[in-house]
Amino acid sequence: MDSITGTSLYPSHRCKTIHLVRHAQGIHNVAGEKDYDAYNSYDYFDAHLTSLGWQQVDNLHKHVHVTGLSKRIELVITSPLLRTMQTAVGVFGGQGYADGIDAPPLMVEKAGNSDRPAISSLNCPPFIAFELCREHLGVHPCDKRRSISEYQTLFPAIDFSLIEADEDILWTADTRETNEHVAKRGMEFMNWLWTRKEKEIAVVTHSGFLYHTLSAFGNDCHPSIKSEICKHFANCELRSMVIVDRSMLGSDSATTNFRGKIPSGLDLPSDVAAEKHLVN
Repeated sequence: MDSITGTSLYPSHRCKTIHLVRHAQGIHNVAGEKDYDAYNSYDYFDAHLTSLGWQQVDNLHKHVHVTGLSKRIELVITSPLLRTMQTAVGVFGGQGYADGIDAPPLMVEKAGNSDRPAISSLNCPPFIAFELCREHLGVHPCDKRRSISEYQTLFPAIDFSLIEADEDILWTADTRETNEHVAKRGMEFMNWLWTRKEKEIAVVTHSGFLYHTLSAFGNDCHPSIKSEICKHFANCELRSMVIVDRSMLGSDSATTNFRGKIPSGLDLPSDVAAEKHLVN
């Protein structure tokens, strides 16, 4: 970092752009605001989106198309819970699905207590469900997922191959995951992103996961930037950020760099050539 200007310079192939999205409003959000104890109720098991949540999804869907994000995103990663997958396919999926098209829908009609039509997977980036970006694990039934086999019938075009167990073996009824462990899991997730070849990725996840993961970043920035990175996400909020590989974690080489002409000599700039002339 330049001590005068406060700016930093990094090779572009050691950076990725990530578009972080918190899921839209779920039924547990509404109930929990009225009575915190509702989070302990199985009435909100694997909470689905509210009608307002679907309106939020529609608004963000329009935004990513108007801004051109929909054409730039190469991959969508989603937490494997109903509310995040509904948000992911609603925001980044295609328009209406039609029978007879040789592509499975991202979401079938009326999936997860919704009145929504099926959502197409045509002209969309691939979608991957990944456990590392789940919400706090344990105690709250809204954060317990269904079986993968059940999800596959609801979201046929989402790739669930990275999830090892059909049933939810990570969630426990009596122990809530600590903030520190969520942050550690978040860093594992961020490091995993570097194993992906895609350079522009959308991640649809949860408020707690985002807050505790992002709190580890921005300590070398101006306090206002640190605050911008770490503040809590609203329902269906999207923030675009760039992550930088400072430790050679990534192995990809630059694809846009060009060496230029190969001269017969060193083809040095004049000041460097003058220095070498004086030495000799």
